Amino acid sequence: MKLASRLDHIEPFYVMECAKAAVELAHSPACADSPMIFLNIGEPDFTAPPLVLEAARRCMDSGHTHYTQATGEPALRARISRWYAERFELDVPAHRIIVTAGASAALQLACLALVERGDEVLMPDPCYPCNRHFVAAADGVPVLLPASAEDRFQLSAAGVEAAWSARTAGVLLASPSNPTGTSIAAAEMGRIVQAVRARGGFTIVDEIYLALSFDEAFGHSALGHGDDVISINSFSKYFCMTGWRLGWMVVPEALVAPIEKLAQNLFICPSTLAQRAALACFEPESIAEYERRRAAFRARRDYLVPALDALGLAVPVMPDGAFYAWADVSAHAASSWDFAFDIMRRAHVAITPGRDFGRATAERFVRLSYANSMAQLHEAVKRLAAAL
Repeated sequence: MKLASRLDHIEPFYVMECAKAAVELAHSPACADSPMIFLNIGEPDFTAPPLVLEAARRCMDSGHTHYTQATGEPALRARISRWYAERFELDVPAHRIIVTAGASAALQLACLALVERGDEVLMPDPCYPCNRHFVAAADGVPVLLPASAEDRFQLSAAGVEAAWSARTAGVLLASPSNPTGTSIAAAEMGRIVQAVRARGGFTIVDEIYLALSFDEAFGHSALGHGDDVISINSFSKYFCMTGWRLGWMVVPEALVAPIEKLAQNLFICPSTLAQRAALACFEPESIAEYERRRAAFRARRDYLVPALDALGLAVPVMPDGAFYAWADVSAHAASSWDFAFDIMRRAHVAITPGRDFGRATAERFVRLSYANSMAQLHEAVKRLAAAL
């Protein structure tokens, strides 16, 4: 069987390979007296709150499980629009909001609508690997620009301008970012959007962790910089609905019909059950619970990052959002891949090596997720200290 050549540009997802190894070790006799602590998982340890679960049950009991519009339930699109007004003081019309089968579907739809064969898309190094693979799957070419701690591991307007070529079609950013938990300051985001706009390109911003911002200086949506910005968002992270596979995108007027056409053909519609349940995410009781959880993530960050620094696992930039710490292991090992597996075997702490996230300096770094209880974080630090 002859495989499509585009597969040559899709690398294995090493995060998953490490996760499989950790699970296998966790179920072995070696972990009988010292259970594995998982700091490698990129999802909240919290689940959907009670009102969301109740809404899902009502949906099933009432038989509301048929197809919806390809762009999503009108009521949910309208509620997301209200959320932008309430939380970010932004006027985002509901008809520009398209509900999708997770943020992954939104990224695929955006890339298929905008990326021609051979088009280059600028992205930071490090970045979430699947984002560059969405570009490659659309026969585009992801161009990784090394991003330093001085730039918060993010692209800058000057860097975008310097790297732009005749083949460049646009930029794909993430703020806050996986794996670093760092964001682009509002003023710099504005400069990037303007630089891209002036060159006739597109700006896609992955904002799936935006509501998990901890610093007012960074908790601003890129949508505030113009109606031509494409924002990708999700019910997975802040709203704790990872397995429900529900997200959304905000697109310019001119993209609504093309994206709808693609969605009709590729996905039919997002999960009706998940959409009906997601309406309950915005109830005051649910929002209050989500805010308590955001505070818990911040408290975990405030404990874990100084503890890692004290162990010689330096975190060059304090994460301002999400639930990740990007730690430099070069004081202990030449290879973060080897370091991660060594720590997994000796300390029974699962972490993620940097290999997936870039090429420039990622081999020096590991990603630790603090989407785990404070008790587990304390135990993990204790084990890391003993192992190091």
